[in-house]
Amino acid sequence: MKTVLMVAEKPSLAQSIAKILSRGNMSSHKGLNGACSVHEYTGSFIGQSVHFKMTSVCGHVMTLDFIGKYNNWDKVDPAELFSKAPTEKKEANPKLTMVKFLQVEGRGCDYIVLWLDCDKEGENICFEVLDAVLPVMNKPRGTEKTVYRAKFSSITDTDICNAMNCLGEPNRNEALSVDARQELDLRIGCAFTRFQTKYFQGKYGNLDSSLISFGPCQTPTLGFCVERHDKIQSFKPETYWVLQAKVNHEKESSLTLEWDRVRVFDREIAQMFLNITKMAREAKVESVSKKEKAKQRPLALNTVEMLRVASAALGMGPQHAMQIAERLYTQGYISYPRTETTHYPENFDLKESLRQQTNNPYWAETVKALLSEGVNRPRKGHDAGDHPPITPMRAATEAELGGDGWRLYEYITRHFIATLCADCKYLQTTISFIIGPEHFTCVGKMVISPGFTEIMPWQSIPLEESLPDCEKGDVFPVSEVKLLEKQTHPPDYLTEAELITLMEKHGIGTDASIPVHINNICQRNYVTVESGRRLKPTNLGIVLVHGYYKIDAELVLPTIRSAVEKQLNLIAQGKANYQQVLEHTLDIFKRKFHYFVDSIAGMDELMEVSFSPLAATGKPLSRCGKCHRFMKYIQAKPSRLHCSHCDETYSLPQNGTIKLYKELRCPLDDFELVLWSSGSRGKSYPLCPYCYNHPPFRDMKKGMGCNECTHPTCQHSLSMLGIGQCVECENGVLVLDPTSGPKWKMACNKCNVIVHFFENAHKVRVSPETCESCDAALVDVDFNKAKSPLPGDETQHSGCVFCDPVFQDLVELKHAATRHPMHRGGQGKRQGRGRGKGRRPGGRPNPKRPKDKMAALAAYFV
Repeated sequence: MKTVLMVAEKPSLAQSIAKILSRGNMSSHKGLNGACSVHEYTGSFIGQSVHFKMTSVCGHVMTLDFIGKYNNWDKVDPAELFSKAPTEKKEANPKLTMVKFLQVEGRGCDYIVLWLDCDKEGENICFEVLDAVLPVMNKPRGTEKTVYRAKFSSITDTDICNAMNCLGEPNRNEALSVDARQELDLRIGCAFTRFQTKYFQGKYGNLDSSLISFGPCQTPTLGFCVERHDKIQSFKPETYWVLQAKVNHEKESSLTLEWDRVRVFDREIAQMFLNITKMAREAKVESVSKKEKAKQRPLALNTVEMLRVASAALGMGPQHAMQIAERLYTQGYISYPRTETTHYPENFDLKESLRQQTNNPYWAETVKALLSEGVNRPRKGHDAGDHPPITPMRAATEAELGGDGWRLYEYITRHFIATLCADCKYLQTTISFIIGPEHFTCVGKMVISPGFTEIMPWQSIPLEESLPDCEKGDVFPVSEVKLLEKQTHPPDYLTEAELITLMEKHGIGTDASIPVHINNICQRNYVTVESGRRLKPTNLGIVLVHGYYKIDAELVLPTIRSAVEKQLNLIAQGKANYQQVLEHTLDIFKRKFHYFVDSIAGMDELMEVSFSPLAATGKPLSRCGKCHRFMKYIQAKPSRLHCSHCDETYSLPQNGTIKLYKELRCPLDDFELVLWSSGSRGKSYPLCPYCYNHPPFRDMKKGMGCNECTHPTCQHSLSMLGIGQCVECENGVLVLDPTSGPKWKMACNKCNVIVHFFENAHKVRVSPETCESCDAALVDVDFNKAKSPLPGDETQHSGCVFCDPVFQDLVELKHAATRHPMHRGGQGKRQGRGRGKGRRPGGRPNPKRPKDKMAALAAYFV
């Protein structure tokens, strides 16, 4: 029997699809990576009985990056990244070992059916899967077709079964367009980001951003926000005057009239109009017009409109809204949420989707009325040729979805029902009056048929004061005429909804990437999200955009990126050559980069006005080993130390606190040590600022603290404080934290494992002697007599943390509070519990691992 491998984009999708195709008659088990399951069943495929294996990936299998040496910011000229630096595909998440998992499941299979999301990114993942699986599948006979692509828009029985019956092929051109976008964004973004980050962080101390990033889409997105800010700042309010009249039409009831001239900007002229109008005592009706009008029901829902409404009406950020929509889709509640289309195809079963909603108490009556009276065909919208509009596919309750999930689902459902309702019809009455020589108007609306506004009440025609029944020539007494003084107002900051509209209009990003670009400018501290989800640029965002305008406006204007997006779409359609588009675009940006570097002084002039130089920033903390003067600790992101006398800056570990470490000095360079800590429940370790940036030994890398330093005699080094190999990760060593007493702990210098031990001990020291069983360093513990937990009122004991039964109840494994708990496993492959692999610090070889030692340790720590 032949085997068919089927691959979906997410584990939950794989389970749902397999359940539908197997009619629930399947067996399931976890894959070797622990993240993806495999669902197996027997069925029919292209006229033969086959064994199906359905599994999934977790998004992209591979990611694009530069080869190793080109990721070193200090040794590579950013200009080389445009063409000279070679790129390679790496596993997107190495911990998932996705390539190995796919090869294990694909080995010996005869066919593959790709159930990846049906968009350009999905097509790209199709080929990532094929690159991994095809080499291990059985070779086809002759011209036999073995690769199939399923096209679907929702996780319903009908859609999935139809997709299985109408399999096609993956689209190579769409996949290439994604490859091109990835390479362009990587090369252009990294080159500009590295240059401006190093240039400005080397000069200014209060930028408060760890990365001064540039992105071909991100930067024009920021440009829109700053353009609105500039309009607000340059706005000069003007005073204007409005004439307002009121007439009596019933007892104790008046009607406010609007002036046909609207407003005037000259006080004297406004006063003149007031004087001549006040002379009249009556308002005469000049004309009465009544016109039936319609407010159109909405177009079918696409991604951009959903994100706009989620931000403006539901208060959800675009990225959060997209995550919720994807979850609703994978659970089968809505159709595919990434679509540019607002037009339903003729064969779309609208009634079936509507029938799903007949029992919901919020809209059951409206739905039943539509089904009995007949639905209206939705308005003809735009057909982008991708997926149908976003549609509810099955009923849900607030209890099922809860919180934001329900709010978004409710909006999507109400919008869908509204597209099938009639337009809202209303009667608009306009009465024109003349008071003296001046003309005034009042308008009233009366709903004839609410139509779709019953299901979308926020779109309903507002209730207005009723207008009197009157005819031409009727006269009403004037009760009041007055002059109102007002001022023009500046525009407000852009809302996320307005920004999404601008990005769509100018072709910046795609329906899938728009939320990512908006999130990026927030994460980079270029804008802040104010009340009403308005985006206010920070000083850094403003200066960057003004600097780009000063040097090369095309770096921030949407025009050039929009042109690139058009070229990428042509690749997807097979109308443009992938390599030519790539080379042409990179050549343009390479020239722009060189001009930007040569002209950076123009942006620097703007930076000088808004930010403080490094020498004037921060507080004195520790002494420099070269000049012995105090270096300043700059706390703003990225935190670092700066010596103004030597004009040197030293990077530090991020996301923690830094303080002086007992005024102790590094024996190699005489720099004062500092202590980094992630908090009382986390890790802490000392480090030398110079060694952290300039590794002193060949086996060390930049960014290593004293807990990874291999100095043979320094009292703070791994050699002196290392106890034994980490109980969870392959390469880590558990190192004593000498500052942690009386709540002593040792922490892994690679992962987030923390071992608490010997609470209330007076002293804990790492002995030069080692355990005969596991080669871990022995620990000398000294307790106060009153608090000693040792047997027989002993106060001192020396032994192995892992093996000594006296210590067994005094050791507790935890994880650092700042990181998520890791999964325990893979212990059977380890070599022993020494402080390193192969050799102990000091040159002594590690002995072999004793039998069953790791099993005992696993049981001990669980």
